[in-house]
Amino acid sequence: MEIKIYEGSDLEELIERAKKELGDDIKILHYETVEEKKFLFFKGKKKYRLFVEPVDEEELAEPVIKFEELLEKVEDLIDKKIKMTLPKVAREMANPENIPSHIQKVRPSTAVFNEFTGDALHLVEQLLDKDVLPETAKKLIMEGCGLDIDTNKWDLNTVTQKEALIKGIKKHIRFTGAFDKDNQGLKIFAFIGPTGVGKTTNLFKIASQLVIDKKKKVAVISTDTFKVGASQQARTYANILNIPFYSISESKKLKNTVEDLKNFDFILIDTVGRSHYDYWRLGEIKEILSSLEENINHVLTISCNYKNEDALEVVNKYQTFFPIHSLFFTKIDETLKPGLLINLPVETKLPVSYVSTGQRVPEDLKVLTPEVIASYIIGS
Repeated sequence: MEIKIYEGSDLEELIERAKKELGDDIKILHYETVEEKKFLFFKGKKKYRLFVEPVDEEELAEPVIKFEELLEKVEDLIDKKIKMTLPKVAREMANPENIPSHIQKVRPSTAVFNEFTGDALHLVEQLLDKDVLPETAKKLIMEGCGLDIDTNKWDLNTVTQKEALIKGIKKHIRFTGAFDKDNQGLKIFAFIGPTGVGKTTNLFKIASQLVIDKKKKVAVISTDTFKVGASQQARTYANILNIPFYSISESKKLKNTVEDLKNFDFILIDTVGRSHYDYWRLGEIKEILSSLEENINHVLTISCNYKNEDALEVVNKYQTFFPIHSLFFTKIDETLKPGLLINLPVETKLPVSYVSTGQRVPEDLKVLTPEVIASYIIGS
């Protein structure tokens, strides 16, 4: 490193001298003041000493940023961080070199279902394409299978794949049938579930069918006094059907109202939509409905476009507050993978009742049966 030293009585002049000799881009390392020796009683002259380093031309050049190299380094760093958070076994499997060759080249369906052959294996593929969970698919398909002697694997023993699936559904899923299948006394159904799943609309689909098609005496009670316009929407539907409508937010008043309606065939209760993580609000709904606990049927509404794990979490959380009478599926028209129709009742052991197929009231509603579910999963 070459250092130049300049001395003089004016610091600004020293800096200008340095710039003229070395260029404008200089590094001023240090400067100090020095005094000449005193002569008799005269004070010495003040001087400056300036230390300057010339700047190398290579240092002045703008650094070239190689974005591709930088991106590769960042990606490698992220991969390492992710792998460190995985369990040891998963960490090993995350490296393609550690995955057995027979699994690398085969679709998961074949790897998991290698005990099946023929039409059974084809049915497996269809179920997985509709987002049916692998273990659930295996459980259902086995009900319609027999052992193929030639291959020593399981194949369908039914005429069609749909028949095989229906056999499995009948074995592992329970069905409530229509809410009016029994004609004994007053029945009360409360529609519960998360926000936005379509509780109000589908409650009035049920009400419309009961009133128009079955000629039943129906009353509707709304406990949703929180959402702006909710009661008004419900009241409009009730006016169209010419049925009684009540807006209630207190347990005691709910009990008295139900007592006044004891000569009716059905009371349908619309509740406010609440997140399954909002324990406080779920507790409020439970408190309002508590006076009818022995006679009420809680219908949990679930959207078919939920992910499997999210829907299961909703059911588990709601079950801690309410005894679930049935699962009511909505928005089947908004998904191409309706595997939830099978996964949720098989996993939770809860019966199913209806599926909503659109927004029209009352047309877009079906009572769930093994045949209906099979049709949605593998077609008519």
